[in-house]
Amino acid sequence: MPRVIAVIGLSVFTAFVSFTPVASADESTPGIAAEKPADGPSVKVDEGYMVPYTLRVPGTDEEVEMIPVPGGEFLFGSPEDEADRRDDEGPQIKVTVDPMWVAKTEVTWGLYKEYMELYGIFKEFESSGIRAVNDDNKVDAITAPTELYDPTFTYEYGEEDDQPAVTMTQYSAQQFTKWISLVTGQQYRLPTEAEWEYAARAGTDTAYSWGDDADDIDDYAWFFDNADEGQVAVGTKKPNAFGLHDMHGNVGEWTVNQYTEDGYVAFADKQGINATDLVKWPEVPSPCVVRGGTWESDAEDLRSAARMASDDEEWKSEDPNFPRSPWWHTSDPSRGVGFRIFRSYKPLAKETLTKFWEAQAEDTLLDVESRMDGGRGGMGVIDKDLPKAIEELNK
Repeated sequence: MPRVIAVIGLSVFTAFVSFTPVASADESTPGIAAEKPADGPSVKVDEGYMVPYTLRVPGTDEEVEMIPVPGGEFLFGSPEDEADRRDDEGPQIKVTVDPMWVAKTEVTWGLYKEYMELYGIFKEFESSGIRAVNDDNKVDAITAPTELYDPTFTYEYGEEDDQPAVTMTQYSAQQFTKWISLVTGQQYRLPTEAEWEYAARAGTDTAYSWGDDADDIDDYAWFFDNADEGQVAVGTKKPNAFGLHDMHGNVGEWTVNQYTEDGYVAFADKQGINATDLVKWPEVPSPCVVRGGTWESDAEDLRSAARMASDDEEWKSEDPNFPRSPWWHTSDPSRGVGFRIFRSYKPLAKETLTKFWEAQAEDTLLDVESRMDGGRGGMGVIDKDLPKAIEELNK
């Protein structure tokens, strides 16, 4: 059984939670209820209670279930005596985590394809001379992923609406979160490594969220031994104690961190650091950190502390473009890489949030600029009027 560590701010949480999302007390702040719900997870905060809610992405029929996760402290990384531990998983750092909402599952193809369609929409806006991007509004603009060079690679194991989306770059996942943030007015983003691990552990300090023994892995995860035909529909295995599915296996999940071969040595003297501050912001496009393991991974690579380093040289080896795409990977193991979205209870400062939404590596920025200058990219302004503008365009 998993050993449970202290978690601060927890109101109602039981293992393998199931629930009906609760309406917000204030629709301008989704996920906040004035009163504690009769059942299901909730987290006591100043305004009332953080509760589950359904994110409905404006202009689409797609929804994301967001789960409240209590704040607390935990030891980030793995202890030296953990079986199958690697050197890049330590030293352990005591980390403080603020309350947050975490998507119940990975981002699905159903939703990610809505983001992909923005490429054509932005091109239509550009040719029609509407919603032009300029120096005054560029801060609220995103790039949309170009059309897939070879869809058969990305979609070989399916493109069903309920399957997790895969093969996108870290940058593309960041721009996706900026899109849904600006169109909804809420701050959605990728997690830091520490936030991801905290959510995956769900109050435990064992190798997996269910304990140290991998014998029960079939109940919780799709991995090498039981998923030989690619990613599986999200949410089909048991959730962890926070109610989050697929934190182990199915597809690995992007974080914002650059991979550090020496683990967390740079943070060894910063015990008690906040999870949003424990970040090595990328200085190069890769290696960056993917967490959780994939459907191709062995059991030990699904441990809560296990890290996977991206490799653009390998993951883009079949990309014929120059520069190579900043939005897509073309080669394995990227068909096992996706992401999920997080949202802090307390909004982040604008300058911090920008780092979560935009590429920090100069080479990535130059590749995007080259694509845009060559007319091979789509860029558009994102705001709450975008869905109406798209509707007008399609009339």
